[in-house]
Amino acid sequence: MIKVVRGNPTPEELAAALAVVQARAAATAAAGTGAPRPRAGWSDPARIARGALPRPGTRTWARTYWPG
Repeated sequence: MIKVVRGNPTPEELAAALAVVQARAAATAAAGTGAPRPRAGWSDPARIARGALPRPGTRTWARTYWPG
């Protein structure tokens, strides 16, 4: 379902926008890539905290940087 939130498009503008959305959906369906691609290693959030995190204690404030 498509909903116009702002503005007052003409029927021609609305038809053009709908044609683009339908063409994009048809191209995606034709490609057959329904499964998500695996995440690249550099964008994996788990890589940021691979090492042990600093434990609270003396001078903890000095170790509040991203490990790595």
